[in-house]
Amino acid sequence: MIVGKGLIASLFTDVDQEDIVFFASGVSNSLETEKSAFLREENLLRKHLTENPEKIFIYFSTCSIYDSSKNASLYVNHKLKMERLVEDLAHKYLILRVSNAVGKGGNPNLLMNYLVNSVKEEKIINVHTLATRNLIDADDIKNITLELIDQGKLNQIINVAYLENFSTLEILEILEKFFSKNAKTELHKSGQTYKISIPEVEQYFIKHQLTNKENYLLRILERYYYLPNLFLKIL
Repeated sequence: MIVGKGLIASLFTDVDQEDIVFFASGVSNSLETEKSAFLREENLLRKHLTENPEKIFIYFSTCSIYDSSKNASLYVNHKLKMERLVEDLAHKYLILRVSNAVGKGGNPNLLMNYLVNSVKEEKIINVHTLATRNLIDADDIKNITLELIDQGKLNQIINVAYLENFSTLEILEILEKFFSKNAKTELHKSGQTYKISIPEVEQYFIKHQLTNKENYLLRILERYYYLPNLFLKIL
């Protein structure tokens, strides 16, 4: 059973199983402040937890929980509350804290969509030079999730993120190379960074030879932002 219609929910349509609930619905905007939006997710989550007590319950949370600048965030505190709800009500569960997913479509305000569109349209980008982001291919989220289920990694919280963070400047340098365009930037010496520990999923990237940071991002761009008139060879 799949609950949700967004990027992460769409990853599991071809592997949907009756004995598993993939819950990828609810609040996705980290700047959300409307109580009604948080309540909608909570009610929906309670409903599916109550109606599916014997199923494996997969809940997709966020790595924003580790961002110290968001300690007072309504979004982060809501996600922590939802995690506790899953722990309390599900017999068999897996809570996956996901970093910045990059895939087909999605909200234009998501980081990569915003940066790609800004570079292509030659818009000025305000760059916080001290900020970093962890980007992960949506397909890797799917594959890692299925591997963890197969391995019986239940009743725990696991971070699903790439091996390293990217600074915004690193991302823009790779985008410039990919699109053969110069990014227009205004630099600000500010921003937050935080480390994400991934002991349970690190071997996935090693096994699939995805340890080269620049090539990993180029691979993502080629998959989801490739233009026919551009030629790209990933070394």
